[in-house]
Amino acid sequence: MTKIAVIGAGLIGRSWAIVFARAGFQVNLWDHFPRQTSAAMGFIAERLPELRLAGLIQDEPDAVLARIVPLPSMWEAVKDVVHVQENGPEQVGVKQALYAELDRAAAPDVVLASSTSGIPASAFTENLKYRNRCLVAHPVNPPYLVPLVELCPAPWTDAAVVERTRALMEQAGQVPATVKKEMDGFALNRLQGALLAEAFRLLADDVISPADLDALVKHGLGLRWSFMGPLETIDLNAPGGLKDYCDRYGPLYAKMQEQAKPLEWDETLVNRLNEARREELPLNMVAVRQEWRDRRLMALLAHKAGQTDRA
Repeated sequence: MTKIAVIGAGLIGRSWAIVFARAGFQVNLWDHFPRQTSAAMGFIAERLPELRLAGLIQDEPDAVLARIVPLPSMWEAVKDVVHVQENGPEQVGVKQALYAELDRAAAPDVVLASSTSGIPASAFTENLKYRNRCLVAHPVNPPYLVPLVELCPAPWTDAAVVERTRALMEQAGQVPATVKKEMDGFALNRLQGALLAEAFRLLADDVISPADLDALVKHGLGLRWSFMGPLETIDLNAPGGLKDYCDRYGPLYAKMQEQAKPLEWDETLVNRLNEARREELPLNMVAVRQEWRDRRLMALLAHKAGQTDRA
């Protein structure tokens, strides 16, 4: 059985363990804190029956769980694996130290992939002996329910490593998207950042309430974006397709961009928006709402799995 090492058993690591185990891989799971690994195994054991009921795993939950093996050391975890998925803290220094050890521990042909949300691989792999096998494989949280994963190589990453990782992710049931060069936020967070920047600007100018702004996406843009990308969306929104849309609305979008000024997320604005969110959802209910989110994502993913992208 092909083995995958998941290093770090927090929210992202435990999700990756589900992704790989349900696809039939053996998962070696390790975390610097043994208590974190135990918590992850408990979380996974609770989630698998729900995924089975939703039709998102084909095997019995006990069989999937049996493929995840907690191990007491990182060196044991990376032995005889083909891929390492790292989920350590989002700190450059921590990742540099961790990758130095991973580079020594894992066989030279084993891919080392980081789940980092924004740190480029070049920032923590430059001085490694086998740096050519390192890249970013950035998931969307939680990856066992949202299949997109960004692959972003460092300047010295072998092209074959990117292709191997892409093939592995497809085999694991994920949807890989390759970012051809490093940039802050990769691609997904740059898209999300553009929407958040405009959202915060509208809220700072008191154009709309926080609740109504969320409604614009939940009940408007988000419905289309759950099964179409922005380019396909505009292609279908004009009789003559994308070029027709750009001819019709290009000047309007250009004007909006000219009006958009960089906005700092200052403390006053952040506090106002946080107060609005806490009125809708008390802080002690966030974990409950996260559970609700995950179950809604399960239902949406199950629905999409039964559909086709063909017209």
